[in-house]
Amino acid sequence: MIMEVLRCEKKTIEAMVCIYCRGNGHEGSRAGGCASCRDLLTYAHERLDKCVFGENKSVCAQCPIHCYQPERRAEIKAVMRYAGPRMLLRHPWLALQHRLAKKKKFTSRVQAVIDRKSRAGSGT
Repeated sequence: MIMEVLRCEKKTIEAMVCIYCRGNGHEGSRAGGCASCRDLLTYAHERLDKCVFGENKSVCAQCPIHCYQPERRAEIKAVMRYAGPRMLLRHPWLALQHRLAKKKKFTSRVQAVIDRKSRAGSGT
């Protein structure tokens, strides 16, 4: 059974933050994560809840709309850079689903936003 897109994204980011927090020896990582990692996870879940594409979304890295604040985006990139390779061992099914989601074609709604942004950027 394939999980709903947003629920799967939330589960994946939660697993990645957990791997990152424990792997970097953050205080409280055994008790559900340190305060900064829990805060980042809450922020990521809020962003997913507010995603304009909803269940039609692709992975966030390929999204034409970057809804993360720049400093939060840098934080989540660091988490993904650390946890991504480790996901194959710790959560292989989530890692596989995330990999397949990267290959997913954009829906017409997402493609329309990409086209509109590229036209705006080219000045036509």
